[in-house]
Amino acid sequence: MTDLPVAQPFGPIAPRRSSLLDPQVNGYAGVDFQNDDLGVPGLESAVAAWRRDGGDRFLLTLVTDDWTRLVARLRRLVGDVRKHATLREVIAGWHVEGPFLSPLPGFHGAHDPAAMLDPLPEHLRALRDAAADETLLVTLAPERVGALAAIELARRLGMRVSLGHTDASAACLRSAVDAGAEAFTHLGNGCPQQLDRHDNILWRVADTKGLLVGLIADAIHVAPSLFRLLHRVLPPEAIYYTTDAMSAAGAPPGEYGLGRLRLTVGEDGVVRQPGRQNFAGSSLTPQELERRVVSMLGGVEEGGGRLLASRRNVGRFFGL
Repeated sequence: MTDLPVAQPFGPIAPRRSSLLDPQVNGYAGVDFQNDDLGVPGLESAVAAWRRDGGDRFLLTLVTDDWTRLVARLRRLVGDVRKHATLREVIAGWHVEGPFLSPLPGFHGAHDPAAMLDPLPEHLRALRDAAADETLLVTLAPERVGALAAIELARRLGMRVSLGHTDASAACLRSAVDAGAEAFTHLGNGCPQQLDRHDNILWRVADTKGLLVGLIADAIHVAPSLFRLLHRVLPPEAIYYTTDAMSAAGAPPGEYGLGRLRLTVGEDGVVRQPGRQNFAGSSLTPQELERRVVSMLGGVEEGGGRLLASRRNVGRFFGL
């Protein structure tokens, strides 16, 4: 993927509540959900800004980190949210993206390969315990040792499983679906910029039945031409949209955090690690996502229909 200009080719829409149910929000409006100093006021600030910018509900997303610290962070945040009705109204559940991801260059994205692990039964049980009975999504790479058994256990524990940050073979993807995986996290990202044109993770996922495929709909992470092609290949019930928002979303250009990473956001709205070409989350707001979907798909009729389909798909997937 190459960097694309994002300066407003997208038409305005009237302010209103978005229909988006977003399974992947890492932070918002200057608030980083990976920050262990984050308390209820920070969560309330992020939720208020999300609603200000037209958002509906989302899964609060935590990314790869030291395992003990990650589980403690999840437990603390779940406890904070359960005590406050204003947070429960918006934070519909939890998404743990990592540490069971591919450590290979390009595929690990902005995640720290040194903190990655093969999934063990005790890992899944620890996540289930930390999240109590809340909605819980786990993204993992199915080629990791023990991943297929982990998928089966996660489903028995009431979790949903998405594949992502992976270079799994077509056979491995099919085995993961058979084991209980049902989705794919932000296809077109968490992979190298240059791929084998004959056999790559994009083609393999598009050719794997049974996956609900997530797309970051900002015209940056997925080029508009690929975005449209995926809509021709995949049926409406097989696609959902995400902002993949991090702390820069809903905030002005500048420097922001995503866990231990320091990221820069320019006037173009693109989130980058300084000195690197890869992206690291997005600064997309819910209403801007709607604008870009409508623009990339050629108008309100097609784009609006797909936005509604995305909401139905996510709602059905999580029972929301």
